[in-house]
Amino acid sequence: MKPGEHDPRRLDVAAFAAQGAELSGRWPLSELARVAEDAPATDDGAPLPDVHWSAHGERRPVKGGEPQVWLHLQAQAQVPRECQRCLAPVAIPVEVDQWLRFVGDEQLAAQLDADSDDDVLALPRWLDLQELVEDEVLLALPLVPSHDQCPDPLPMVAEPSAEELPPQEKVNPFAALAQLKRGNKPE
Repeated sequence: MKPGEHDPRRLDVAAFAAQGAELSGRWPLSELARVAEDAPATDDGAPLPDVHWSAHGERRPVKGGEPQVWLHLQAQAQVPRECQRCLAPVAIPVEVDQWLRFVGDEQLAAQLDADSDDDVLALPRWLDLQELVEDEVLLALPLVPSHDQCPDPLPMVAEPSAEELPPQEKVNPFAALAQLKRGNKPE
């Protein structure tokens, strides 16, 4: 690695932000184990697509204080999942565009995160950027993956007709109440 280059799997966020550095690249989704584990198997054994990502660090001045460390993370991918309606494979488009603010410790991060709309994290000595990209891709996925419109019509279960249903005795909902008032247990 040349001087001034950054290892995305071992990133010194403070130095990265101080330099206003930028990184970009792509990783096969198969290298993101938590994303890949729910990908449906394909008949042709095709590899999983790539996730394209970029990161930009910056320090923002704060009136009367230390400059803040920020990381802008972007990622795009087509994440394969199983449609929960038709059970066929579906490619879920994922777009991540996230600003992360880093502060000195976990306690301050938790306090600021609760009080602001920003995502606030404790500043680590080293950050695994690939793990962060994986976290953000997982957070961007829908809870229930599905096609906008399933490719094949869903099988319909035929409702039985009135003639096919067994005759049912109509139950009076107040009959049980009347029995209770008389001191009898309802049947």
